[in-house]
Amino acid sequence: MRVRVAAVQMALGADSTANIRKATEMVRAAAAAGAQVVLLQELFSSLYFCQDQDMAHFALAAPMEGHPAVVALTDLARELGVVLPVSFFERAGNSYFNSLTVIDADGRNLGLYRKAHIPDGPGYQEKFYFSPGDTGFRVFHTRFGRLGVAVCWDQWFPETARILALRGAEILLYPTAIGSEPEAPEIDSRPHWTRVMQGHAAANMVPVVAANRIGREQGRCGEITFYGGSFITDGTGALLAQADREEGFILADLDLDQLASARLEWGLFRDRRPDLYGPLLSFDGQA
Repeated sequence: MRVRVAAVQMALGADSTANIRKATEMVRAAAAAGAQVVLLQELFSSLYFCQDQDMAHFALAAPMEGHPAVVALTDLARELGVVLPVSFFERAGNSYFNSLTVIDADGRNLGLYRKAHIPDGPGYQEKFYFSPGDTGFRVFHTRFGRLGVAVCWDQWFPETARILALRGAEILLYPTAIGSEPEAPEIDSRPHWTRVMQGHAAANMVPVVAANRIGREQGRCGEITFYGGSFITDGTGALLAQADREEGFILADLDLDQLASARLEWGLFRDRRPDLYGPLLSFDGQA
């Protein structure tokens, strides 16, 4: 099966309705260019509110079934016949999660993934808002392939990518919100951010799609400039397409059958030694 994938990056404002409308316009444009799977950035219906600890921001959360972003993108996926992973701020009873649901090309909701790794640092204070995800790492069987999904900080952990690959993912998708460091503006993590995911693709021989946001967003105590750089790799980690800091989308074609044959021929999964990997289950590597 050949699949055309897209990654969208855009600047956002304080009006959630306008952000969702902008996202739908970008998806329409990507679909018109032939995209069958379109990845939007992390928490695209709002500004990146995690810069500050503010109780008022909890009002942005909603259950999956009625979340405005999920509702709008479900209708759009059905209309356009495309697969849409949708990142959103989820309220579940008294708990809150940084979540993602995958909408298949017929508009069916295939299920939920809750972000497992939650960062906490200057400008990225996500632990104030989100509980650690309790879904485990999930692969979704869609019309256009088996998609392994994770969210932003998850992308720095090779264990995430390996588990998704072991569970049959044919493409790894990472919606993202990353940019400057408020207390260390001289740091540009974009090259490191790109390379770590190229490594996931190469180590698992599974292509990666990453969609990051762009634009300068002001918090109460600082600001972040999101650097974009959304990209798509092949199964060796080589870049097939990469955006700069401008708004828009990128496209790449993937041959899933050819990739599956290459993984089988290379023997990476045949030669694994899970009996030796017990130390991964501990924090200090001694278990």
